[in-house]
This record gives sequence, C-alpha cells and structure tokens, in this order.
Amino acid sequence: MTIKKNPAKKASGKAVTPLNPATPTKPTKGGDDRWWDFIERSRKGAEDGEEQAGRLIELLSGELSADEIVAFDTFLQERVREAFRSDLWAIAYIMNSGCSDDGFDYFLGWLICKGRAHYESALANPEDAAKGVSPDDEPFENEVVYYGPSRAWAVKTGRPSDDYYKIAPAVQRSLQGALFDEDTVYDEHPKLAKKFAG
Repeated sequence: MTIKKNPAKKASGKAVTPLNPATPTKPTKGGDDRWWDFIERSRKGAEDGEEQAGRLIELLSGELSADEIVAFDTFLQERVREAFRSDLWAIAYIMNSGCSDDGFDYFLGWLICKGRAHYESALANPEDAAKGVSPDDEPFENEVVYYGPSRAWAVKTGRPSDDYYKIAPAVQRSLQGALFDEDTVYDEHPKLAKKFAG
C-alpha cells in the first residue's frame, strides 16, 4: 500500500474517530512486554513499514489465538491514545513537512513501530522522535500497521478481515494539549527545523 502525504492539509483540533469504532474496552493490564516484543521482532530485517507490517501479521497469526490478536490490537490503540498529544503532532508536522489529522495517525504508527525505547523516549521528550533518522527517510508514517491485527485475525480464523471490525476493540482518545501554531512551530523547534526544513 502506498501512502501519500498531503502537506497542504492543515492540522485541526477536532476530536478524531477511534481507529476501530466498536465497544469501548478497558486498558490492558500487564503483558506490555509481550506485545512490544512482537513489534521488535517485526522490525528485524524489514526495510520499510509495509514489510514490517507483513512480518507482524505473520508473527501474530502464527503465535497468537484470535482473542490474543484482539488484545494486541487493544495494546496498539492504547499506545496511540497515550501519544495522541499536540507536542508530538508538532514534531510530526516538522518531520513530514506538514501533517494532517490522518498523517498524525500514520506518524504515531511509525513511532510505535520504531520500538519501545524510541517510543518512550519521544513521550518523555517529543524531539527525541527525530533521533537517529534522516530527512531522506521521509515520510515518517506507517498506516499499514493498523491493518495488521485484522489481517492476522483473518488468517487465524479463516474469516474475512471485514468481519474483524464487528468485534474489534475501540480505545477512545482525544488530543492532549492545545494545538500547536503552524506559523510558529518551526521557530519553537529550531534544531529540528534546521534538520528537516533546511
């Protein structure tokens, strides 16, 4: 799947629909180490986000039950909710030369797929999201990871992946913090602006 960004689309402060609208779920308790391990293993040897997502589907469908795949999806959405912050959106805006609502979702998919250490570092200091990456690697997005659980579930159950969304978890989220100002965001992060905007 080719993902095209649209820098012309402006960020908005509106609430964003959950990734998988369905019955809300409670946060997962424990088990995060296990789920992060699937992310880390999917990264090995993957040259891009699509290849990593394909590897993740293989791992999930090969090693988990259908219910466990749903639990992994809950974990994934909880990480999106945790990082659904205006300060991280500002960094995504600079790194991707613009970042729409959807683009921020895809950026968070990319950030999660970078692994636990990179993700947690970025939560502690948003500019750390840009550590160890080159502007030449743009766009910093991964949309396809969000389809991983539904496709793994389909492989595991033999049912169409569309059926997954009838039982998929939904983790409600809302943007944390006041939306950044697109006119001043580069001035507020001069080092990143120099690196990514030249």
